[in-house]
Amino acid sequence: MAGAFADKIEMQNRLFSELSRMFGEEVPLYDKSLAVNFECNRAVCDLLALQHPGFSVSDALLERTSSERHGAIRIGRADEYRLMCRFFGCFGMEPHNFYDMTVTGAKSQPVIATAFRSVHRPEHRVFTSLLMTDYFDERTRARIEGVLAERRVFSDEAIALLDRHERDGGLSWEDAESLIGEATGRIFKWTGRARDFGLYEELCKGGFKIAADIACFERHHLNHLTPNTLCMDLYTAAMKFCMGASDRAVFERRATRALERMLEMSGTDWLMLHFKQLGRDEVEGFGEAEVGARGVAEAVSWLVGRLERAELRLSELPHSGFKDFTEGPSADTPVLLRQDAYKALTEPVVFREADGREIASEHTARFGEIEQRFYATTPAGRALYDQCLAAFEEARAADPGLAKRDEAAFERLQMEAFASFPKTLDGLLECGLVYAVYEPTPKGAAARGSIETTDMQELVRMGYVRREGLRYEDFLPVSAAGIFASNLNQYGTASTAAVRPEYSREQLEAIMGKRIVDADGVYARLDARSQLETYEALGLMGRVGDAERERLERAAQMKQMA
Repeated sequence: MAGAFADKIEMQNRLFSELSRMFGEEVPLYDKSLAVNFECNRAVCDLLALQHPGFSVSDALLERTSSERHGAIRIGRADEYRLMCRFFGCFGMEPHNFYDMTVTGAKSQPVIATAFRSVHRPEHRVFTSLLMTDYFDERTRARIEGVLAERRVFSDEAIALLDRHERDGGLSWEDAESLIGEATGRIFKWTGRARDFGLYEELCKGGFKIAADIACFERHHLNHLTPNTLCMDLYTAAMKFCMGASDRAVFERRATRALERMLEMSGTDWLMLHFKQLGRDEVEGFGEAEVGARGVAEAVSWLVGRLERAELRLSELPHSGFKDFTEGPSADTPVLLRQDAYKALTEPVVFREADGREIASEHTARFGEIEQRFYATTPAGRALYDQCLAAFEEARAADPGLAKRDEAAFERLQMEAFASFPKTLDGLLECGLVYAVYEPTPKGAAARGSIETTDMQELVRMGYVRREGLRYEDFLPVSAAGIFASNLNQYGTASTAAVRPEYSREQLEAIMGKRIVDADGVYARLDARSQLETYEALGLMGRVGDAERERLERAAQMKQMA
């Protein structure tokens, strides 16, 4: 019976909790980075409580708010990828968007991918890439496929659970726990064992470190898990401080600047974006107060004390440093997402050769990403983002050492590149750059029949409608490619095939046996439907122009599947 099935969202939460535990045991630096993020988020929340009297977040809730939102795995064979799609289906996670990482210019990699997440109100996603062996010359392709053919990642027990889920429509909690145990005990587990050292070295020297990470290892080991930060610049400053890359004075200066900017942005809309458990009525019921320089200074001083504890001396752990700059928009531009990372660690590996010999070596691939999510962009917003990003990349290329030499100057450079973006939700919506959902207020309902304007943003200003910006829940390939490149100390590499192959969404859908959800269509549909329902509730449908009404109706009926 359906009532006996485990809830898929609860299963998802449980899976990510266990993956976090597993990854923390495998990579002590990752576990410590979670603690640093928690302390930073605690400092943010304590300042927010001063700025918005009535706001409070318990440690338990903050731990959930700070927890992993994203993960990444790499798959070698098409049949393995199909099994992975079935696995995520057990957790209510559907494939969203097609990503061709072979066409990201100088950062290209030999993989195509999708991201598995829930369609509605998602919290977790897993970017899942597939190695395309036809990207390589025939000899290399044959060697890669030969090594991949020898491994078996999913056990008979795991496959039986996938079959049961598809046959019955769900899993009991006992079966769900068994499947999660398969994930942490086998499927995603790092073993430190690999095959074919010669192939591994050849791929790495040829610029294909990602291919080596996929082809030569036993499992679909987690490449990274990505927790959620409430203030990216505060977290990156804290990590560099704990890793010994900056002293206390530098950290205090950076932390002060980050928290002051956060307080400038953290109104009602910012709270709604970052704390989805809060309702608008609750948020609008909070008071407003000035924090001031003293409040920020006290928060920074408290945070320094927390970070200087012996258990957060990350400088005493093996590490490769932190990225020089954050990927994504400037710190004052709340669109899409910002990502950063500590660099990939070098870990011991034992290669078992075909003749039985064992070769001790090392491997550098797994890193520690962090992200902060903002608003989902419309096509116009994404076009402006791409334009701003191109301007920023051009300016950065003119002085590649600036981020390391003068962080404040680099920050100004990035902000200048993104200056054409409005910095508030109102401004972004006014320009049609991001999505939102709308609903009538009691004042609007009472005025039904007497309202004349159909300008949705004007209705918001008049108090007849309220809106909530839609959070971006998906992957940003150019930013991710930048993180891949910095972690591998290696940018993209061109195909070595005689004829460079091209890849398509339909190709990946055929591999999975499942259609891919068009995430942009989901955002557009939610926005359009809410506008139509709001016009109807306010008695304004007859006043909406034919062209606008047709546009909204088309968007509202867009299929999830592209």
